[in-house]
Amino acid sequence: MTRTVLIEEIDTQDNSLKVRKWTKFFIWKIAIATLLLMAVGSATRVMNAGLACPDWPLCYGQLIPTRQMNLQVFLEWFHRLDASLIGISTIILLMISCWFREQLPRWLPWSALLALALILFQGVLGGLTVTRMLRFDIVTAHLGTALLFFGVLVIIALSLSPPLEAQDNSNLRWVGLLVTCLVYVQCLLGGLVGSRWALHQCFEESQLCTVMNSHIIGVIPTTLGVISLVLMAWRTSNLHPSLKKLVWLAGGIVMCQILLGTATFYLHLQVEPLTIAHHTVGVMLFGTLVALTTLAMRSVPRET
Repeated sequence: MTRTVLIEEIDTQDNSLKVRKWTKFFIWKIAIATLLLMAVGSATRVMNAGLACPDWPLCYGQLIPTRQMNLQVFLEWFHRLDASLIGISTIILLMISCWFREQLPRWLPWSALLALALILFQGVLGGLTVTRMLRFDIVTAHLGTALLFFGVLVIIALSLSPPLEAQDNSNLRWVGLLVTCLVYVQCLLGGLVGSRWALHQCFEESQLCTVMNSHIIGVIPTTLGVISLVLMAWRTSNLHPSLKKLVWLAGGIVMCQILLGTATFYLHLQVEPLTIAHHTVGVMLFGTLVALTTLAMRSVPRET
């Protein structure tokens, strides 16, 4: 009887691990799709395609506007399609977390519900972006919500993995949290510069230079923050390899981002791929810092 119970417990644990593994894989797929969605959204703005579909949620009153299809219409249409698929995937995630609640952590349904609330709010903002003719505050809020949704997905996925065994990472986790917040604000400032076309207006009419300069000045604290993380990782010889890799990755990304931003600035946003890459790399930096902070927060003391 005892052997039978033991076998049943092992089978239950195996099923739980399999469900957790596939759920985590599904969440990472949604996170990657969200990153691509923000890249397409950046391309939509840069290519002046934000109003290529004049109505919402359809495009020219159709699901697929074949007669009106061109590059701009395709970008806006595909952006909406990708967002819809992500929304459906988030609903599926909530259903999975409820259906397999015995095999998954109890916090997962609530986290999935938060993610769903964010993506629904994001959809409302997307509709207002079109109906309000790309009003800058709505466009910036649209970006900010997408970043929050992306960050929540990264946190959920990493929280489904076992915590790292590491030494006391209290300094790293709090510095990481601070730098993550700084990068989030910097992304919003970048979105504000783009939604108000502040760079063009500052160069051509000397208007909105304060908006543009705020984004430029914001580079300083975010860069210093990432450098602080790199120095902390360099000076900590027994830091967990996963944390160290994320710190090095963040350092490399911020250097790449500065180069892209400088090129974008001096080329006056005239090279669209550079501007899109600048936005996308910024999102990748945010996601990397969210991952670093999450792993550091969840780490447990290493047994000696």
